[in-house]
Amino acid sequence: MMDGILSIRHYLDRMVDDPKCLGMKAFLLDAATTQIVSAVYSQTEILNKQVYLVCRIDDEKKNAENAEQDAVGHLKAICFCRPTAANIDFISRELNKANRFSEYHLFFSGILTPDLLRLLAEQDLHERIAQVQEFYADFLPLNSDLWTLQSRHSIIMTTAAGTSWAPKYRIQYERNVQGLQNMLLAMKKQPSVIRYAASSPCAEELAKDVFDSIKADDIFHFRRPTNSGGLLLLVLDRRDDPVTPLLSQWTYQAMVHELLGLNNHRVILKGAPNVPPDLHEVVLSASQDAFFAKSRHLNFGELGEAIQKLLREYQASHQQQQGALNTVEDMQKFMEKFPELKSQSHVVSKHVAIMGELARLVEVCSLMDVSQFEQELACADDHNAHWRELMEKLSSHSIKVPDKLRLGLLYALRYENLGNLHMVQQNMTKGGVPPDLVNLIPTMLRYAGSKSRGPGLYGESNVMAKMTKSIMSSVQGVENVYAQHVPLLIDTIQSALKGKLSIKTHPIVAGSAVGRPDAVPTEILIFMVGGVTYEEGTKIHELNQNYRARGIQVVLGGSTVHNSTSFLDELKATAL
Repeated sequence: MMDGILSIRHYLDRMVDDPKCLGMKAFLLDAATTQIVSAVYSQTEILNKQVYLVCRIDDEKKNAENAEQDAVGHLKAICFCRPTAANIDFISRELNKANRFSEYHLFFSGILTPDLLRLLAEQDLHERIAQVQEFYADFLPLNSDLWTLQSRHSIIMTTAAGTSWAPKYRIQYERNVQGLQNMLLAMKKQPSVIRYAASSPCAEELAKDVFDSIKADDIFHFRRPTNSGGLLLLVLDRRDDPVTPLLSQWTYQAMVHELLGLNNHRVILKGAPNVPPDLHEVVLSASQDAFFAKSRHLNFGELGEAIQKLLREYQASHQQQQGALNTVEDMQKFMEKFPELKSQSHVVSKHVAIMGELARLVEVCSLMDVSQFEQELACADDHNAHWRELMEKLSSHSIKVPDKLRLGLLYALRYENLGNLHMVQQNMTKGGVPPDLVNLIPTMLRYAGSKSRGPGLYGESNVMAKMTKSIMSSVQGVENVYAQHVPLLIDTIQSALKGKLSIKTHPIVAGSAVGRPDAVPTEILIFMVGGVTYEEGTKIHELNQNYRARGIQVVLGGSTVHNSTSFLDELKATAL
């Protein structure tokens, strides 16, 4: 199944609707599965499944405080967690609590090793475990075709790969291996070929380890085409495209993540002017908000029109319902519609509040001016003009410090071997950028400079091709000036769909190919170590829309999802 939201819902429905778990029940979750469940289930939906208690199995302090009041021995417990030694320990302690729950139905989000299963059996002294199953809901579906593991510190993991300090980040690496394995199991697909970015030791190791696990375990052996098509698993590395996470965003979902923060589908508006208390924290989830599902990939201008239309529709509906209440039947009909009207009112108020705060930040931070220059740095070669404009921006009082930092980094990546980076750093300091952030320039170049990343970030090496691209980008028109940039990922996918993905830049894992190595895939699973972005997610959505008639589907997965802040925080932690 290539739809991540439907896949996760399918697994969760099977858990809570299991015939062995009928009646009132409790849901025991860990930190990771709590995020996964909240991504696809609302509180109302959980209640409708007769789940009357939801608690964290790894929150020992709260469990101890509620030990007496939670002694609900008549409830069955559905425990959904990752198959880790720590969780087995938590479950063991849970099993030893007297009269806690009548029985336990254990569902693990990945492969449970024989050692952990044996340990679990040894701890079930009162024989309260009714069943143990593996349901591979081990990733967070941000969109149907954008999946993440929410695995932090993934950039330092990628830089450590192949070095003597790689073992220090083994836990993060194993999380990525297991997450990718479970994505394949949730899709019920076996790759017809596995490829990886040649420039990345981490991508190579991950691709080969996943192939080894597929060979070693029959659970991965789904039927696959032998001649052509099938699933391409392509493991990439964030360091090959450090530009995309640095750019300002102009589509709804990506803008919210960049400017307001979008964590576990929640947006914090507390502190924003003119936002009422009931909107200080709001939920933005495509599975729970029909308007957001339709508008998350709209650009800022289209979003404004969509919200105006939503507001007009609500006003018309509200006026219609506010008609004369002359009879008991009129009052009954109004009360029947009241919850729906209240829900509509909250949706409208939420999106108006978010749109208002986004518009305020765009103006306060001069983001239209900043973004236009970012796009020019990302898409065109014009060193003299870019140098002059960068110096102006760094000395401007209207440009905020985080934006000066991003512009300096984008310039350094583009003109690494041409520009006067020492002078750039001096002017960043004069412009108010703190020294520790100014030092991110050499850190960025060590992480993803021309000697560290793979080819293709700035297009062809041919001078005429570069000039043509520069001229074309300058005449594309004002409507495209904030959306000229195309992530490197999309060029890679297009090459794969034409059967022209270079073996030199993206080698094939030995023994993984079925049929011709250059066969055009019908399905692609991209997994990017180091994290993905919502901009890339939007481009994948557009690509799937364009290729739907040809029966081609692409899913983008990654260690985590970055905005510029999280990306630079992780880069800073590498201490390169």
